[in-house]
This record gives sequence, structure tokens and C-alpha cells, in this order.
Amino acid sequence: MNNRKKIAIVGVGLIGGSMALQLHEKKLSSKLIGVEASAKHAEQALEYELVDEILPLEEAIVQAEIIVLAVPVNVQVQLLPRILDKVSHQIVMDMGSTKSDVIASVEGHPNRGRYVATHPMWGTEYSGPQAAVRGAFEGKAVILCNRSESDADAIEWVEKMYQKIGMRIVDMDAKAHDLHVAYVSHISHITSFALANTVLEKEKMESAIFQIASAGFESTVRLAKSNPAMWVPIFLQNKENVLDVLTEHIAQLTKFKAYISEKDEENLQALISDANKINRIIK
Repeated sequence: MNNRKKIAIVGVGLIGGSMALQLHEKKLSSKLIGVEASAKHAEQALEYELVDEILPLEEAIVQAEIIVLAVPVNVQVQLLPRILDKVSHQIVMDMGSTKSDVIASVEGHPNRGRYVATHPMWGTEYSGPQAAVRGAFEGKAVILCNRSESDADAIEWVEKMYQKIGMRIVDMDAKAHDLHVAYVSHISHITSFALANTVLEKEKMESAIFQIASAGFESTVRLAKSNPAMWVPIFLQNKENVLDVLTEHIAQLTKFKAYISEKDEENLQALISDANKINRIIK
């Protein structure tokens, strides 16, 4: 991957900003163009030197060879067809956490082949250009969805780009992707939001939370600081799978409640021992 590209990043926040840092450091970009709906974020993206300039979307499409969508998934559904209407040779890729609705938004589009659906499996609880992280994607997985629907040259560039920034590639059908991320990503955020609300509701003394909260509590509720503008659209776009995982999660919580209430030591120990099996997968 020797030739650098003019790359437009639509949404220069946590994900888009972190990608901008990688594209620059790995010498993949000859110019980085930012597209931002937020004037504050546009100013910060320039201040932190994440992009070379900020342009309106239409101008960015004309100038860019690669267009990266790093906006909330509900915005992607609106923007992606508009962008594909205006491209010819350009490659368009997204970095969203759900895939079925976004892909469906351009089904049958004459320029569908120029679009590559991707989901890099990385993020933090923070948002905005100031949250961008150097080396964020190294050693992580990136999921490419519905590969056969994209043009070969578009797939080739996106694959090589992700490999150069240190990611390993996993292929999935969009429906399978949305099911699996509901279980390994989306439920983690729902659980964190719910636990934070539980503690804030029951523990009225905020100073007590601050003074005695352990590292375990902090790591469990860390995701509760995540941006609702990002996560509400994800939950709603992936509604069917999220409801499925929530049903199972509630059933597991109900078991814990029942066994603790009944002082059922044997079954409580069995539940925890079963959970310990995750150690085989996640060290």
C-alpha cells in the first residue's frame, strides 16, 4: 500500500479521530479532510491536528478518494445513500456498530459496490475529538460484512488499510454480525447503564459512592459514561437481538435473586462456577 490517498472522515469524534491518527501515522493519507456537523468538534479536530481541513460533505466527496463514515448509525442510514449518489471511483466505508439497517439503506443502489461495511471492535466510554486515541485499533478485530456485495478493489484497499493499522480481519454476514455484537458488546453497555442507574437511585450519598467504590465497581460501570447519541440508535437498530439477549440476561439475574433469597448455596455456587468458564475464552 504505497500510494497515499486523500481521505475524508465524516464524524471526527472518538472513532473517526482515532482513525485519523492511525491513517496519518501509518502514512496512508496524503490529506485528511474532516466533515463535522458540530462546530465545536470541527474546531477541536483542527486544534488537535486530527485533520488538515474541515469541509462541507459535498466538497469533501469531490476531493476525497476514500470516504470514511464515523457517525452514529442512525445518521449513517441517512447519509450513505446520499454519498453513494455522488461517488464514481471513490471508496466509501463505515465503522458502525450495527450493519443490517445500514446495508439495507443502499440495497440495489447503482454504486453499492463502492461501499464496504466494516466494524472495528474498539471503543471507549468517551466521545468527541479530544477522546481520540493513538494506536487505538492495533491488535483488535475488525469485522467486514457482506464482502461479495462490494467491488474487489474497494475490499482490497480497506483490507490492506486495516491490516496496516494492526487489525485482524473477520468476515461475517450482516445478520450474524448484529446477533453476535448484541451478546458481546451491546449487552455490556445496557448492563453498565442499568447498574449505574441502580446505584444512583439507591445510594443517595454520592460521596459514599466516590469514597468506597472499588476497582471492580468502576470497571463494571465504566461504560455508563458512554454517549447516548451513539448508543440509543444502536439499541434501536439492533432491537430484535438486543431484546433477545436482554431476556436471557434478565433470566440469569432472576436466578441469582432466587438463589440468594432462598439461601441456596449449592445452586449459587454452580452459577458462579459456570460463569468462571469464561476464563477459557477471555484471560
